[in-house]
Amino acid sequence: MEFNRQKLELALEERQNYTNIFSSIHIFDTVSSTNTTAWELLKAGIKPGFAVIATTQTSGRGQWGREWDSPKGGLYLSVALNSHLEVNHGYQLTLASAWGIAQELRDNGISVGIKWPNDLVLDGYKLGGILTETKVKQALITQAVIGVGINWENSTPKTGINLQSWQKNQNNLNFISLEKLTAKIIQGIESGIHCLEREGVDILLSRYVRLLVNIGQKVYVNNNRGTIVGVNPSGSLHVRMESSNSESVTTPYIDLKPGTISLGYRKTS
Repeated sequence: MEFNRQKLELALEERQNYTNIFSSIHIFDTVSSTNTTAWELLKAGIKPGFAVIATTQTSGRGQWGREWDSPKGGLYLSVALNSHLEVNHGYQLTLASAWGIAQELRDNGISVGIKWPNDLVLDGYKLGGILTETKVKQALITQAVIGVGINWENSTPKTGINLQSWQKNQNNLNFISLEKLTAKIIQGIESGIHCLEREGVDILLSRYVRLLVNIGQKVYVNNNRGTIVGVNPSGSLHVRMESSNSESVTTPYIDLKPGTISLGYRKTS
């Protein structure tokens, strides 16, 4: 499977409001990781504002150091950009990218939701994930690489789904090509970053939460039951805990940082 640059460029030009914050695109057949390649290009002097695309990764990685299986048929993409966020707000880049990509695909008839904090889900199954890495100086993020993996036509585990199979089940004869999918992912990241920078984190979070499939989900924290009600600006999950005291006037809320709880997958409506 060969990636067609010309088809990608045509797909990117189809949207008149696409402002092209990623001015150059680097396409490879196989890399160890598109995130790693992006950092190498930055080190070599390529200015932030570019995308790296590969059809296969030999050492793909996900959140918390997990391996990301990257066979042919998937989309593996990273973008590199400048940032001025404080370190404790770095997760906003992931939230922005997740919302932007999900909304872009939804605008094109693909009913994607978000599983906190960084997974894209379709009919309750994992369609893709996002990994953001940053360079920090004096408590500020100066550069960021946002990596995205999407199941396009590759095989997936039981918890996963690929886009081609989903489209066939929808009797959709207008299959999205790999290049058009790539354009929509790039546009989605751009849209999310623009929302964060121009409209602020409060607006971004309100949009992110609307697409979050975990709202209302019951979770257990130290054997106490709670309900997911939102996400805060640092990316932590906002949970309303059930009071063990029936006479309690107020209900306690807690925030759970990414990586401290696993939500699993479930069917969405």
